[in-house]
Amino acid sequence: MKISEAKFAGSSTDVAGRPKRRLPEFAFIGRSNVGKSSLINMLCGMRKLAMTSSSPGKTRLVNHFLINQKWYIVDLPGYGYAKISKEGQRRLADIINGYLLGSEDLALLFVLIDSRHDLMRIDMDFIDRLGEIGIPFAIVFTKGDKLGPVALQRQVERDREALSEHWEELPPCFCTSSVTGMGREEILDYIAAVLDGLKDS
Repeated sequence: MKISEAKFAGSSTDVAGRPKRRLPEFAFIGRSNVGKSSLINMLCGMRKLAMTSSSPGKTRLVNHFLINQKWYIVDLPGYGYAKISKEGQRRLADIINGYLLGSEDLALLFVLIDSRHDLMRIDMDFIDRLGEIGIPFAIVFTKGDKLGPVALQRQVERDREALSEHWEELPPCFCTSSVTGMGREEILDYIAAVLDGLKDS
């Protein structure tokens, strides 16, 4: 798939505030500072589409980006640690849950995992909950350029083994780097396949 147009379509705190035009949504989420905004910019081929920051927890709204006038990328707030109050963290959790449970247009959720580290309990708990509420998802290992090829493969296999303890069938997994563009074509081709499947259903 080629992205020929990507533009900001609006921010919201609940599903009622989403863009009025209903199209398939591909949402991205992960722990704070996992490289989510950088990945979205890399996929779209635009350096400043999604706002990036060296400080975790900066995305505090549900941000929609209209892609090729046919579907949305949705940038969700990160879960887990962020330098905000407990009340602020609860508010973000409510925003995330409200979107996941309320968006009828969510086609797929990409869960981002930092490839440099083992899966954390908060990641596993979040992924397990997706299974409980029936959200289709794929896993994206980010920052793949920070490890050598052998170390990256070893870490991904370790994380896949950890997931296998909870899941009989693993979701699709992708290794990416916002620096080198690793994984870009694979993710976009997978999105294209999901969109084709929606047309046939």
